Amino acid sequence: MAEFDHGDMSFIDHLEELRWRLIKSVISILIGSGITFLFIDEIIEILVFPTKNLDLQLQVLRVQGMFLIKWGLTIIGGIIVSIPVLTYHFWKFVTPGLHINEQRYLFPLILFSFLSFLTGIVFAYFVLIPFSLSFFTSMGYGDVQNNFSINYYFSFMTWILLGTGLLFQLPVLAFIFSSIGLLTPPFMRHYRRHAIVVILILAAMITPPDPISLFLMALPLLVLYELSIGVSWLTNRITSRDETSRENIN
Repeated sequence: MAEFDHGDMSFIDHLEELRWRLIKSVISILIGSGITFLFIDEIIEILVFPTKNLDLQLQVLRVQGMFLIKWGLTIIGGIIVSIPVLTYHFWKFVTPGLHINEQRYLFPLILFSFLSFLTGIVFAYFVLIPFSLSFFTSMGYGDVQNNFSINYYFSFMTWILLGTGLLFQLPVLAFIFSSIGLLTPPFMRHYRRHAIVVILILAAMITPPDPISLFLMALPLLVLYELSIGVSWLTNRITSRDETSRENIN
């Protein structure tokens, strides 16, 4: 379907555009899920690897346990693979009302969004998850063995991986909200203390209840928040420059 002309669109036309962009997004997720399913065994092996050197055993406690795991990972993988497409349609839907050259930012936004999400996943896999698993397995008692349900294990893994990946999208959200005029550097500086409290709460929700894991999660989020202030400043400056250039031309 051709791209929509936003020059003169009614409310119904915007709803129609939203519908088609949602349909295309769902199709991209289905295609990504198909690609993920081809490598599902390798993905499971990667997710199980952090348990290799720990004193714990994973068990399938339900008949449909592995079936649910594979299909759940397939859908999640489809969403991750389709992040560039999802970012593209979200950006194309929100930018028509902006006074900036949206095409100039499209490719950098898609690339930066995908890389930020992957960075969050890599950080969680190599830093947060090893500390978390070590913490929980160290809470054993006597002869009680650490036999974990594989369904709960994968729920735990996906919660940390996806949660961290989404939190690492903070600079991307700062760029988008600054582009549409909802976010400014003074606003973010003014509410920095509030943001620190929210970051600590989010870090506590994702990580196990120990100070080391909380610090490991909160520190990069604080850095990302400061980076987001810089992104917001740069975005607002570019937007103002574009508006000034347009007024001079007119």
